[in-house]
Amino acid sequence: MARDRVAVFVVFGLNGAVYGTWAPRVPALAERLHAAPGSLGLALLGSSIGMLVAASMSGRLVERFGARAAIVASTLLSCAVLPFIGAAGSVPTLGFVMFGLGVSVGALDVSMNIGAVGVERRVGHAIMPLFHAGFSFGGLIASGAAGLAAAQHWSPLRHFLVAAAVVLVTLLLVLPGLPRAAARAERAPPAVRVAPIRRPVLWLLAAIALCSAIAEGASSDWSALLLVTVQHIDQAAAALAFAGFSLTMAVTRLGGAWVQNRFGPTRTLAAGAALAGFGLVVAAVVPVAGLAFAGFGLAGAGLAASFPIALSLAGAAGKRDDDSGGEREIAFVTTIAYSGFLAGPPVIGGIAQLSSLSVSFVVVGLLAALIAPAAVGAGRARHRELTAGTTAA
Repeated sequence: MARDRVAVFVVFGLNGAVYGTWAPRVPALAERLHAAPGSLGLALLGSSIGMLVAASMSGRLVERFGARAAIVASTLLSCAVLPFIGAAGSVPTLGFVMFGLGVSVGALDVSMNIGAVGVERRVGHAIMPLFHAGFSFGGLIASGAAGLAAAQHWSPLRHFLVAAAVVLVTLLLVLPGLPRAAARAERAPPAVRVAPIRRPVLWLLAAIALCSAIAEGASSDWSALLLVTVQHIDQAAAALAFAGFSLTMAVTRLGGAWVQNRFGPTRTLAAGAALAGFGLVVAAVVPVAGLAFAGFGLAGAGLAASFPIALSLAGAAGKRDDDSGGEREIAFVTTIAYSGFLAGPPVIGGIAQLSSLSVSFVVVGLLAALIAPAAVGAGRARHRELTAGTTAA
């Protein structure tokens, strides 16, 4: 049983490493392609679109072929596509390749979370935040490696080839431990078949993941600009804001499972929402640079459990009597969350254009705080479903 936990944890780390590999090299890509910020932004949007498309389709594919097959296929696709990002010769080509990477990452995201839910069921207690810590640490390690590659003047192509090889070898090492699909003949049919889109509990869980995605995306894309324009600190120091956000999120996720098992998912989500909302508002309105950094750190800690718990509860909402199920439910919640990564940046930018970046982050802080009532509502909706005997489609 320990072997499958380690394997799934490593796969989460590989997914984070893929993002942590290419994202820090965007300046080098832009310089090589002589890309203007606007055209480069449209090319990078291809990744988000690909993730959204893949997430909407992956639930049924995993349900048919199993999480293990989907994890392997999507990771192999990431390894194949990653070098082409470094080799892209034009901005349109980069956009096309980024779409392919988004498809692979989106499919991996859904399948690895489904695999994690299966492991969680076998363990018998909540461990999903621990798996998501693997994603965070994978991204941090890969980002550090990207910085080292840039310092050594490696081209993106050379860097991405080496990174893809490392991901591939690591996948092969943990492959025997990945969870296998149960035989379809052994799966018991649910008592009442209800599509995910018709279940209020899944919409509420999707709202939790959506608010978390918007807040995380805002911290990633806009935190440095907020500190430069509002707190008037230099760009090098401002770049550390998201590093602090990511580090506190990763560390908090290591203990998130214990907190969830001790206090329950609803209280954990509510407390995290209050912490994240407070931290983001402080970062936005308090004119003290040190408090702004602390605010982003609090936000990272507060949001650490939101996405993993939402997906864990989505999997539980789709659980069948034979311990299978949850694929479509996890895919549904993930798809809604990805729309936040897609729509969040332009919405935040639009609010900033009409008012200020500080106002934008106040709005983001309020959205993060909305995770609390959504968590309470999801708990009540799930209780009503259990009372009524409703299960997944």
